[in-house]
Amino acid sequence: MEINTHNAEILLSAANKSHYPQDGLPEIALAGRSNVGKSSFINTMLNRKNLARTSGKPGKTQLLNFFNIDDKMRFVDVPGYGYARVSKKEREKWGRMIEEYLTTRENLRAVVSLVDLRHDPSADDVQMYEFLKYYEIPVIIVATKADKIPRGKWNKHESAIKKKLNFDPSDDFILFSSISKAGMNEAWDAILEKL
Repeated sequence: MEINTHNAEILLSAANKSHYPQDGLPEIALAGRSNVGKSSFINTMLNRKNLARTSGKPGKTQLLNFFNIDDKMRFVDVPGYGYARVSKKEREKWGRMIEEYLTTRENLRAVVSLVDLRHDPSADDVQMYEFLKYYEIPVIIVATKADKIPRGKWNKHESAIKKKLNFDPSDDFILFSSISKAGMNEAWDAILEKL
């Protein structure tokens, strides 16, 4: 499938099922900790400066944001998890919203689960990966901020993340930098393969 990434726009934000787009377009969900670089990933992948808002305040995304890409597919940005300044009640609400989307959405083809290459995955990261494996949702692990680590240490960090996640080698694992665009082509290949 050829996709013109320049033809991308934010379509709508949804809090629950009744607001989801009602058509058969395949969707790729993006999940990760609040400050993992999800917006930067979306902007880099779509060659845009600020289609997805990067904010100094993590935890800004509180709804499911649907991005239409060339009328052929969608990215769905789910709220970042693990952000402390949000009340427990609010976090539970997000959790239910994310769970409802991930477990019931027929358009969903895969989840890009973003982790920060510099750090061991958090308990939330591990939980998300286990959740996706449990529901047999195809997952692509993208380790962001690769430019912040010398290339010679990438393998060491990758191994640490895989170990902590109990990573299944049949899943994709991509090292990514929104600064150098490293991993962008691999990420697109992995995504298009899932569509």
